[in-house]
Amino acid sequence: MTDDEHEATEPGATEPAPTEPEATEPEATEPEATEPEDTAAEESEPEEIGVTAAAADADTPREPVREPPGGPASGGDTTAPRRRRLSAAGAVIGLLLGLLGFAFVVQLRSNSTDEQLSADRPEDLVRILSDLDARKDRLSQEISTLQTTQQQLTAGTQNRQAALDEATRRADELGILAGTLSAQGPGLRVEFRSAAKPVQASDLLNAVEELRGAGAEAMQVTGADGTAVRIIASTSFVDGSGGGLVVDGTALTSPYTVTAIGDPPTMQIALNIPNGVVDDVRTHGGTVTITSPGTVLVSALHPVTNPRYAQPAG
Repeated sequence: MTDDEHEATEPGATEPAPTEPEATEPEATEPEATEPEDTAAEESEPEEIGVTAAAADADTPREPVREPPGGPASGGDTTAPRRRRLSAAGAVIGLLLGLLGFAFVVQLRSNSTDEQLSADRPEDLVRILSDLDARKDRLSQEISTLQTTQQQLTAGTQNRQAALDEATRRADELGILAGTLSAQGPGLRVEFRSAAKPVQASDLLNAVEELRGAGAEAMQVTGADGTAVRIIASTSFVDGSGGGLVVDGTALTSPYTVTAIGDPPTMQIALNIPNGVVDDVRTHGGTVTITSPGTVLVSALHPVTNPRYAQPAG
């Protein structure tokens, strides 16, 4: 042994003293040993809290999750708007198809109705159209007159005078229509002359009907000797002996002149309608001459007869 070693082993030396810190080292580490226990306790507390929260969530009723009404970006269902758009488009298409079918049917009916007029000449169509326009104007004027009369009768202060004036006017009109009053106004003179074949009673009757349909308000027929007969609703036309005519029991001879009061252009168009009065007389070899002198006079009167059976009603 060396001298140093002997000094170390001498009695009374304090060699264990340096080792005492080594014995206390475990005590210094005791706090370090408790730190994992605290950490484990802290880690176990959230687990208990999580279990408690899960149990609370299980006991609490949950509301159903509603899907957003948006498109694919928001997770909504897009089939309903598409169906609505498709149904609206279908309704519009159905409406258009219905209108197209209605127009097609109307066109077919118009074509079937106009087949007769399509065969006529343009001049004939113009005459027919002019005749219809004249009748429309005449009816419109009559409607306007009746409306004015109605307003006057319901006015109040002038009721009596208006009623008297209206009664007088109506009496004059009825007198002209019945043939008991003479009349004058614008009109035509239509002369029928016989040729190889005499003028038939049917020809004269057709002329009277065409003139009345064109708005003639008063008419008379005159024979070759100047004898005139007033034409009213009950006037009769019969073929007489020797090629003459018998009108309301009065014998007349050719030429026959029919005087009519009304609108001259309208009446002339009515007489000249294709296959009408003028064409029929000319087909039989006769002639028809139409003149418009301006103002004409219908002076022949129909005798007044009292009715035997008819009485006013009410």
